Amino acid sequence: MICVSLGRTRHKMMIAEHQRLAERGAQLVELRLDWLGSPPDLGRLLKNKPTPVVITCRRSHDKGLWKFPEEQRLTLLRAAIVAGVDYVDLEEDIAGTIRRYGPTKRIISYHNFDETPDNLEEIHARLLKHDPDVVKIVTLAKTPADNIRMLQVVRDSPKPTVGFCMGDLGVWSRICCAKYGSPFTYATFSSERTMAPGQLTYEETRDVFHFDRINRETRVFGVVADPVSHSLSPLIHNAAYRHFGLNAVYLPFRVPRDEFKQTLDEFDWLDVGGYSVTLPHKVAALEMTSTYDGPVKEIGALNTLFRDASGKWVGANTDCDAALASMRLAYDSQGDSDQTAEDPLIGKRVLILGAGGVARAIATGLMKAGAVVTITNRTKAKAAELAKQLGCLIVGWENRGAAGCDILINCTSVGMHPKVDDTPFAQHWLTDTMTVFDTVYTPERTLLIAHARERGCKTVTGVEMFVRQAARQFELFTGQSAPTDVMRDELRRAISVVKVS
Repeated sequence: MICVSLGRTRHKMMIAEHQRLAERGAQLVELRLDWLGSPPDLGRLLKNKPTPVVITCRRSHDKGLWKFPEEQRLTLLRAAIVAGVDYVDLEEDIAGTIRRYGPTKRIISYHNFDETPDNLEEIHARLLKHDPDVVKIVTLAKTPADNIRMLQVVRDSPKPTVGFCMGDLGVWSRICCAKYGSPFTYATFSSERTMAPGQLTYEETRDVFHFDRINRETRVFGVVADPVSHSLSPLIHNAAYRHFGLNAVYLPFRVPRDEFKQTLDEFDWLDVGGYSVTLPHKVAALEMTSTYDGPVKEIGALNTLFRDASGKWVGANTDCDAALASMRLAYDSQGDSDQTAEDPLIGKRVLILGAGGVARAIATGLMKAGAVVTITNRTKAKAAELAKQLGCLIVGWENRGAAGCDILINCTSVGMHPKVDDTPFAQHWLTDTMTVFDTVYTPERTLLIAHARERGCKTVTGVEMFVRQAARQFELFTGQSAPTDVMRDELRRAISVVKVS
């Protein structure tokens, strides 16, 4: 179950939003009484309440907003119990002074906004002594491993325990706690009004991660990155799982730059079935295995880790095949090739903008396909290093417009949201004989793509590559063919509605 936290300064707005949450399907709502600007009118808030509620009132030293006397707060919590509310949240230090009465269930809670203490089990044992129906223990994750320690406490508890970590390192534990027995998690009414760091919205928790469907048997997959909050991979992978009715969830794992292998070793406890690997970990991920699917060694980086039949890690790079398939599709859609013709990429002059991991993967695949590749990059030394390693050509960034090419590929971040008015290649350098491929997918119609279409170029957007690489990962993770159209539609809907925040 998802408990939606609701905090407003006015009774009228809290009541109205409570009603809207009920209309949106919420099953449990936490009323944060400490947010109210005037002393709470409990009778008014509970009259005709449209959902079960948790009554919570946090003091300032508990990171709450309560500004009235403490005795008034305790009286309010007792009154909520007498009124028969569904749950009342009591901090450890006051739990012994507020008695059980009637049907109201007691949540005995501990919050730590600074760290995840080493003595989690001891803290949990203390909370169990205060006659809880539910224990709630929420801390700030300072390392990825803090989440594992928290979930172990949830799993081993003799009482229902809501346990997860806050912060960007702990976001995924808010979802994964369901797998280990947490009776509910907390979400927010709006992304603009969160109650704690890392809190997801009700819609994200319900519609993207499908929290209420997660159980002990749910398989776990995820994307590993730093940062990871911008990633749209959870959206499309979870949509694919939902399409097939798979008992699986795909989570966003933020792993700091220098902690990749250590973290994945610690995550063995989760029995993750596969990872999408993105910046800055594509090279570090090579340390996880010496078994590869495809030209991982030639590329020198991987973006996928999946389990073989024995449970050992296998590495793959789905960027390469996805990019080449997307380019071939551009020629096929124009009637320039067919299944009996030779590869349309053979002999094509390709200019790649950028010299990072994606550029390396695409250049490697193109050269194997018989294309003539030229690299250019703002930092010339980086372009020279990549060109030397791959045995391809190089041109200075200042001369990229005069290089001449059949296919232009942008592998830089220029044009990506929010800097949507930038382009890495001036429009007057484009010719109608070019195919222009922009790996940026947020937005799909970058300024480069818009200019190319105005010039009459064939175009390939980053959406096609992103979906195809994710679809291949889905197949490696699950052994099933990916619902590519479902994934593509989900991605396009997200980047058009959300504007990629």
